[in-house]
This record gives sequence, C-alpha cells and structure tokens, in this order.
Amino acid sequence: MRNRRDFFKAVAGAAAGTFVLRRGFANAAAPSLQATPARRREVFVGSRRVKVIDVHCHCVVPEVAEVVKGTNLATNAGGGGNNVLGPARLQVMDQQGLDIQALSINGYWWYAADRDLARRIVQVQNEGLAKWVAAHPDRFVAFASVALQHPDLAAEQLEDGVKRLGLRGASIGGHVAGEDLSSPKFDPFWAKAAELGVLVFMHPGGADNIIKDGAFRGRGDLGNIIGNPLETTYFLSRLIFDGTLDKFPGLKICPGHAGGYLPSYLARTDVACDVRANANCANKKHPREYFKGQIVIDSMVFTEEGLRHLVAEVGASQIVYGTDIPFNWPVGVDLILRAPFLSDADKEAILGGNLMKLLRIAS
Repeated sequence: MRNRRDFFKAVAGAAAGTFVLRRGFANAAAPSLQATPARRREVFVGSRRVKVIDVHCHCVVPEVAEVVKGTNLATNAGGGGNNVLGPARLQVMDQQGLDIQALSINGYWWYAADRDLARRIVQVQNEGLAKWVAAHPDRFVAFASVALQHPDLAAEQLEDGVKRLGLRGASIGGHVAGEDLSSPKFDPFWAKAAELGVLVFMHPGGADNIIKDGAFRGRGDLGNIIGNPLETTYFLSRLIFDGTLDKFPGLKICPGHAGGYLPSYLARTDVACDVRANANCANKKHPREYFKGQIVIDSMVFTEEGLRHLVAEVGASQIVYGTDIPFNWPVGVDLILRAPFLSDADKEAILGGNLMKLLRIAS
C-alpha cells in the first residue's frame, strides 16, 4: 500500500514536470513557464464580480531540506515539483479564476520528529509560508504547520503562526502515528484553536491508520480514491462520537475531500446513538448538527448531482471551494456557477463568501 509517507515522499521528490491528462480533465497542475501568460479570469455571479477562494491547496517550503539534512527525515523534504510556489502557481490561478489560495503543507512527515527537530521544521515552514504570503498579499493566505505529536508545542506553534506571522489557522493530518485526534492527549491543541477562533484544515493521507497493509494495491490509485475520503470520514466520526466537538464548541474544522463519505451517510450516523445500544456515544447532539456550525467541507465532488447532494445534506453555508491544486482534478468553478439548485447568494457563499468569514479575508 502507498501510505501517507510514501505518497507525500513521491510528491516531495517529483520533478517539476507535467501531470498526465486523463479523460479530458484540465491539466491545471503544470502550465509551461514559457507559455504566454493567461489573461486572468474574473468570475461573476450574475453581474456581480465575486472573489473565488480555494481552501485546498498543496505546497512545500524547500528550505526545510536543510533543517532535516542528515536525519532520518531527510528524504521527505527534497524536490517539490509543482508544489513549490512560483510563477506557475499564479498562472494556474489566473486560468481557473482563483483570486486567493489558502496554502497548506501536507503529508505531515514531521509528525515523526522529536521535539527539537519538530520545532525547527515547523518554524521554517511557517516562516516560509508567511514570506510568500507577504510577497503576494492579495492572492494568498496560509495555514500554519504544527507538530501535533507534541500537542502543547503544536498549540504554541499555532499561536505563533496566527499572532506573529498572520497565518489563518492550522493544517493537520487525520491522525498521529495511528492515534485518534479525539484522544484527550490532543486537547491542548484543540483548546488553542478554539481560543484563537481559527479554522483547522485537515488533509488525509490514504487511511493508513485504518486499512491493513496491501489493501489498496493494484490499479485505481485506491489509497487516494478510497483511502483519503475514508480517513476523512473516520476523523470526523471520532471527533463527533468521542465528544471532542462538544468539549471545544468554538472549534471550526474543514476536512478535505468533501467530508469523505460522512455527508452521504449522515442519516445512518445520525441514528446510531439512538438505536444502537452498544454505540456508547459521548456526543451531545446528533452528528448532523455539527455540520450546521463546527464542520465545513470542501466542494470536491465534480458532478452536479454530487454538489446538489452536499447542499441538501449540510447546506451551502457549510461548503467552501476546494481544488487540490497542484493535483489533477476537474476545475469546479463552472459546476457551481451553473448549478440550477443554487441561488446567487449560495454560489457567492461557496465560491468565496464562506471562507472570507472563516479566514478573515477582507472583501
């Protein structure tokens, strides 16, 4: 199985080449730097120009390679390909009509670092993100990296990132070495995120905390196609059923990949504590209720029916735009613009309005 470490190691070491075009999907990941710059697309809802904000954007800070040089984590920090921020990223944004990206460094390979090394890795990453944002303040915001294996340190890093560097929240994985993030061990981090009132973006890594080794072998890239939404589903379910969201009612969580399978199974999840005597639920509300305030999800479903279903289950106020750039997925701006079941206000909210509030972005 290509687990999270294998997958993101491959990402980090990739050459700055192209991604394969398949089934007509736009190759948004790898525009030629020699090409004529694209005219920046402006997105309108009716006659109103709207700001499009993307919550799901991968990147790396190459300078971290020097921090881990000579350690057992050195192979995780090299290269970067199209995850390295540069002119190509701005070109893709202009082509797709993206006004702002909320950047995050994913893979979470630094969760294996000891306290001192983890502190240095995160400092370089967060300062690197802040430097890029400062150079392009009208196009980017960023989520802080944190060393979640050391929860008290993670809380310090989040506060430093938000208060000193101007970062807008935290990016985390779905577990730490298989340990559920609903464990009281992680309460110092959750408490700090709730205190600061910032969004926590969670990105899965192939469900290697759930699936036995080798289960996703073979065709189909199942570690991504099944594993990522599965890990997202499990992550949210643990935070709900173990009472973490009740313990910290100020928490705002945004998991990648449209909330995984949970929005499609909310009815079954909702009744579990009512009809299953062995469920032993710690949550104070039905799972659906957490999607009305504390949980927002990205829009990565790719079809009109998929989007309609998400809106029907959680509401347009809880959906934000996401692309997974620089990875090769269909561009979703027009899917939202053309959706007959969305009002103009709903379209504006999903494309950018919801994130403007959550990330404190000026209009």
